[in-house]
Parts: sequence; C-alpha cells; structure tokens
Amino acid sequence: MPPPTPPNPARVHVFIDGQNLFYSVNRQFGYGFPNYDVLKLAAFVTKLEVNRVLGKVHFYTGLHDRAEDPFWHEFWSKKLLAMQHGGVHTVWRPLKYADIQVPTPSGGTRTIRRGREKGIDIRLALDLVGLARRKEYDVAIIFSVDTDLFEAVHEVYEIRQELGTWLKVECAFPAGGAGRPLRGIDKTQWRKIDKAAYDLCIDPADYRPSPATPSAPPPP
Repeated sequence: MPPPTPPNPARVHVFIDGQNLFYSVNRQFGYGFPNYDVLKLAAFVTKLEVNRVLGKVHFYTGLHDRAEDPFWHEFWSKKLLAMQHGGVHTVWRPLKYADIQVPTPSGGTRTIRRGREKGIDIRLALDLVGLARRKEYDVAIIFSVDTDLFEAVHEVYEIRQELGTWLKVECAFPAGGAGRPLRGIDKTQWRKIDKAAYDLCIDPADYRPSPATPSAPPPP
C-alpha cells in the first residue's frame, strides 16, 4: 500500500506548555517574564513550510493562588484572558503549594513557599493524542522540551499507522542564545527559534501589575 498523500493544505495545531516555554526562553535569551505572544509564535512556526494553515492554538499553564502570590495570579489571569479573546484554547490548573528548604549563601537553609504544576503536561498529552485520533489536525507543533511527552508523540505515530493517515509532529523551542543548547523531543522534527525570530513574536502588552502589588516576582 502506498504511503498516505500529504494533505494540501496541512492543518496545524500548536500545543504550548507556557511554563516550559518561559524557562527555555529565560535560559536562552534572558527574558525575566513570559513576554511571548503565542499567536505570533504559532503563526511563525506554521509558515516555516508552505501549504500549511494554522487551525488552533492550545495553551497550558499553572495558575497561582491569589492569596499565595497576587503578583503572578494577576499577571496570568490577564494574559490568559487576552489569549482567550484572541481565540486561543487555554487550559490552566491551580498550583499546589508546599514549604521547601533551599540553601542560603551562608551555608544554611531557609524555608520558602513554592507552587508546582500538577497535571498540565498530562492534559497536553491527552489533547495531543485525542485530537490526532479524531483527525482534527495533520501537523502538531509542540512548544516544550519536556521529554516526558515522548510517549504521547509515540502514541500519535501509532494512531497514524492504525488509521493509515498522514500525521506529523514537530517540536519548537528557542535556540542560539547564551544558555546551554536545548534538545527537542525525540522522534519529532525540531524547529529552532533564534532570538531575532523570537523578538518578532513578543507581546506588546505587559500584564505585570504595578510594583505596589504585594509579592515580588520570583519564577512565574
């Protein structure tokens, strides 16, 4: 049986792990808060090949509790609302907080309160697989370097074999900055985004609250 013919145009869905993307950008380019415009990034990677049309953008992040961290709660609430108004499918989960010990310069330790994401990568993986099975996209572009997503990518390729359809998975991430080079997800086509390209995709809106808002901004 001949291989499936690539669709023309190919329908693209973009899946963005917001925190993973931020930390990757921070390490490569040094930006201290999530200043990306996800629609611009999605359009950029879609246009890296001809005969592709952007269908949907999916964005995933944890959300800070207002009482625990009002600064980042306000930032992400505003940014998520702006994305939704732009047609982005947003998924968020409340962060889970715990007290942890961190070292101090004097050699001791101190206790800090830190929030952690729970279930965001699983939700992204489920959407990646479920939408492939429902034949809602031809190309999936993942903005994440989380190697745990390899199992979901493998499942998409199993679906491709099972359905006899044309499917492709790509992995987009920042590259060429000062940080240690990143690796994309195995068995995907890597799309490296240099600083010049990233800077064209910066959100002109700044959703950070005024400095008077309680809670200084550590990691978002």
